[in-house]
Amino acid sequence: MEEKYRQEPSNILKIVLFGPESTGKTTLSRQLAECYRTEWVPEYAREYLQRKWDKEQKVCEPEDLLPIAAGQMRLENEGTKKANKVLFCDTDLLETKVYSEAYYVGYCDPVLEKYALLNTYDLYFLTGIDVPWVKDDLRDKPLERARMFDYFKSTLEKYQRNFVTLTGDKETRLATAKTHINRLLRTKAI
Repeated sequence: MEEKYRQEPSNILKIVLFGPESTGKTTLSRQLAECYRTEWVPEYAREYLQRKWDKEQKVCEPEDLLPIAAGQMRLENEGTKKANKVLFCDTDLLETKVYSEAYYVGYCDPVLEKYALLNTYDLYFLTGIDVPWVKDDLRDKPLERARMFDYFKSTLEKYQRNFVTLTGDKETRLATAKTHINRLLRTKAI
């Protein structure tokens, strides 16, 4: 049953866009996938929670987290099979863990936590909060961006994940990301 939260084995480089809401993760994921002629994995939670909001006018609840995690991993595993050398993930289970702990007073389902820590990625791009916050049906923490950024950063540090912080406008972030990706591609034989 837990297999649905596990990454399938692959030689593809996996890079995660990681950080607080409305920091440009989706935009950058798309741009990078286009630049490298490969796949990107959208954030399943947005689709799942938007349907919930549209249908019930309800926000995320603890019982939504495992279905979100399963959906995210299904999309990632599908994307891995189609990717060309590198796969860009608009989120991962570690990000879901961070949100779980932030919203539910330190609580994270043990299964989610297990796979958030087991699944591995080659590089994380931590997206800075120096871009405008954009309101939508699901975003709700415009005044907590600095606190959330610090939480995301401390999580990457705590679990010793390889990460680079991206700041600046879209062009600067893209150029910085490409520099790090190209370096990673040169050091890994793919």
